[in-house]
Amino acid sequence: MVEELISWGDFEKVDLRVGTVLAVEDFPKARRPAYQLTIDFGDELGVLKSSAQITVHYSKSDLVGKQVVAVVNFPRKQIANFMSECLVTGFEDANGDIILTTVERHVPNGSKLK
Repeated sequence: MVEELISWGDFEKVDLRVGTVLAVEDFPKARRPAYQLTIDFGDELGVLKSSAQITVHYSKSDLVGKQVVAVVNFPRKQIANFMSECLVTGFEDANGDIILTTVERHVPNGSKLK
């Protein structure tokens, strides 16, 4: 069931971009197991950081070099001692664990979802 219908203008406000994960660190101060990601979004946006609760399906080595889809126009959010600058997107599996949203083929970092 669709939660709420939105207008095209509402959708255009969400800035979804692809970026390549450069580095992954453990995040021991997070309430739930998480990683701290450093993601390259290209020349326009640069490198941003994100906290992601994706430790069930991904090891740190799985993530480096992977292109992910993130919302880049949320305000920065402090999570414990870490400042998250974007929101990496994904879908819950049957157990509620996150599967990352990725792209089928390589695209330039910073490409916007259209």
